[in-house]
Amino acid sequence: MISQAQDQPSTTSAVSATPSVQLFRGPSDYKTWSIGVNGGVLAPVVPTGGSNDFTKWKGSFGYGGYVKYQILHFLALRADYVGGKLQADNSKNLGNGAPLVSPYKSYETKLPWSASLNAVFNITTVNWLFRKNFVSLYASVGGGLAGYKPTLELNNGTKVDYTKDNKAIKELIIPVGAGLKFKLSDIINLDLGYTMNYVDGDNLDGYEHGPNKDKYSYGYAGLEFALGKKGKQQLQWHNPASTMYDELVAQKATLAAALDAANQNNARLTADVDKLTKDSDGDGVSDFFDKCPGTPANTKVDGSGCPLPVPVVEKKEEKIVITEEDNRIVKEAIQNLEFDFAKASIKAHSYPALDRVAELLKRKNLNLKLSGHTDNVGNKTRNLALSRERAEAVKTYLVEKGVNASKIEAVGYGMSQPIASNKTAAGRQKNRRVEFTIF
Repeated sequence: MISQAQDQPSTTSAVSATPSVQLFRGPSDYKTWSIGVNGGVLAPVVPTGGSNDFTKWKGSFGYGGYVKYQILHFLALRADYVGGKLQADNSKNLGNGAPLVSPYKSYETKLPWSASLNAVFNITTVNWLFRKNFVSLYASVGGGLAGYKPTLELNNGTKVDYTKDNKAIKELIIPVGAGLKFKLSDIINLDLGYTMNYVDGDNLDGYEHGPNKDKYSYGYAGLEFALGKKGKQQLQWHNPASTMYDELVAQKATLAAALDAANQNNARLTADVDKLTKDSDGDGVSDFFDKCPGTPANTKVDGSGCPLPVPVVEKKEEKIVITEEDNRIVKEAIQNLEFDFAKASIKAHSYPALDRVAELLKRKNLNLKLSGHTDNVGNKTRNLALSRERAEAVKTYLVEKGVNASKIEAVGYGMSQPIASNKTAAGRQKNRRVEFTIF
């Protein structure tokens, strides 16, 4: 079909001469249904998505299966089932070497089932050497439900069932995965994959500790069996690139001719535009309209290319004097500033003192630097972000009260600049602060 389109002479436009190739005639000629079984490792951890409530996760055996319908060679719908159990404990210390403060020693969650519906995308299935596919890289995303039963172990060894009457908790999950598939035959494929499951709840481990919701992953290996009439190929291994290659070859001559014609038109247009845009003295006015040619470089000119008069600006030096009363107002604001626990929300009783700081900044046109600090409790990255968010919250409040935003600098230092020992509650309280510096 392609060779006939190339041999026929073009008698109309370049568009009508472009050959048409039918890349895909529909799924009826292919095997579209398949089933799969797999086994692997379940773990209460994923590479992304925040921190965990227990310090050391453990891998456990998991098992699963799925039914898949291939809509197009690059897109399929897959119904998945996964079961097994999840385990973790607090035997590992935190990053600063201290043990995690928690009422629980470990947990084990039975996962009798999880079911989800996923869209599966074949990212690449091209083998340019033989123009037949036998390796596929895919990604998947979907939604579903998981049923699980957590059991917690207290530090004294007592085990506690999180659920009552041994009933399973049902929560929404969002599975996101990727994997490699190898074609072993026209019927059997080897499937290697990894799926991250994000749970819409913080009770997968039986410990609702926040702020992050729980998650778990499943790395697996399995076999996929294609269903359908003997002799038909699997749709997921269809390679439209091999057919597309023939179409691209047929279109090459047409596109080259169109490009050559466009280049000729562009050359003529460029010559015409150069006559109107040439600017010999570089003042921004073309020679065609420039009434004052030869203007010195960096000279501001009017629309006719002639120099503008240079205004004389008298600079006034403003001396800023900061009084003891000013320092008292700022010190009072620092002493009264409080936030909601682990948040950047300013408590209402802090507003009057901040209002006085805002009035001072506007009245004397002062500059202000806000430096946010935290103690060393919690995740270092989160503490750095929280200190910056709290400083930004104070800045936002002052700007809303009419202070010029350019006069305020908000910086977060996290736990890096303590002013007292973090080993005591009093010391940690002093380290959780926002410093004000006026100048």
